[in-house]
Amino acid sequence: MSSTGLPDYGGGSIVNLMQSIATACGSSRTDYPPLALLPAAQLARARHVVLIVVDGLGQRTLARHADSLHLQRHQLGSMTSVFPSTTASAITTFMTGLAPAQHGLTGWHMHLDEIDQTLAILPLTPRDGPPRALPEQLPERLFEHPSLFQTLDRESWVIAPQSIAGSPFNAWHARGAQSIAYRTLPELFASIAELTREKVKSRYIYAYYPDLDTNSHRYGTDSRQAQHTLAEFDAHFGQLRRQLCGSNSWLLVTADHGFIDSPRRRVIDLDDHPQLAAMLVRPLCGERRVAYCYVAEARRPAFETYVRRHLGRACHLYRSEQLIAAGWFGPPPYHRRLASRAGDYTLVMKDNWTIKDWLAGEKRYTMIGVHGGTSDSEMRVPLIAMRA
Repeated sequence: MSSTGLPDYGGGSIVNLMQSIATACGSSRTDYPPLALLPAAQLARARHVVLIVVDGLGQRTLARHADSLHLQRHQLGSMTSVFPSTTASAITTFMTGLAPAQHGLTGWHMHLDEIDQTLAILPLTPRDGPPRALPEQLPERLFEHPSLFQTLDRESWVIAPQSIAGSPFNAWHARGAQSIAYRTLPELFASIAELTREKVKSRYIYAYYPDLDTNSHRYGTDSRQAQHTLAEFDAHFGQLRRQLCGSNSWLLVTADHGFIDSPRRRVIDLDDHPQLAAMLVRPLCGERRVAYCYVAEARRPAFETYVRRHLGRACHLYRSEQLIAAGWFGPPPYHRRLASRAGDYTLVMKDNWTIKDWLAGEKRYTMIGVHGGTSDSEMRVPLIAMRA
């Protein structure tokens, strides 16, 4: 858990996978190098390209689950996620083909200058106070990027859980594709099989499966619930592999991030640090493993001193502008609001530490499995690839 790694945007990350897919599917955009593991020319020779993203399926998780045999048998290698290694940033990468430096989504909680409010960015709901706008009004105000599907020269499909398929965030990022909402895992796989069987020229099919992430957060990464979820997915993957025989398809499976477990004793609760909380001009943003801090200029020396003295065992302290310049979010050009969305400082948690603040009225809950940080367990994801 102590080994750390940053995204490899030069040819070894999920951003580069999306560049390979985009090029293979007729996009003229060349924002990043293609994925070294899977060049576009290899993908382009197939009629259909299918990408399934299993939320939370880190390389460590796959390697530790002996019952995920079908997936492991077809593993091509591994890649890095993006920074931060979290759903809000990485799923946006899968649906746009852009790194966080360009799409500007920096974590679960984001302060957005456009509406002067902190939102949970995927449901587009405010963390504090009444909403300044309805969720369906927000995408065109907050998101300036096209979807990946709008750039492709082929028919595209998005397969998403019924609970989120029609959400404003998902609908915006699925522009240019036709959508299917599913309720169960068998429905997800049946939809893929049907789309690859139909007599059409070529398709790009993107599917998203959230249950492993849900169970890993709630019960832990090695829990019986997480293991059962992965085993069930693996069995359906094995069936789909047989169903796709002769379809001339690439079937790819990867993840947005991996996981670690964080025990309760490793949580920094801001209630225990009122002096630090008083220096913040707004609540923490980002994630439990990567927290963005907004600090008035006059208080920054005191803030740095406090963090180093009292939290040094638990986190690394960075000026956020340093991380942007060092390429953690991706290469330039940068989204025009990237700096404001990353705060003044970033706390990158060490080992299995997390940090959390709670606002008045927020329902408190524990989270065993966490992600967002730079450990290999969080950052490295597998690439399963097979040509049918």
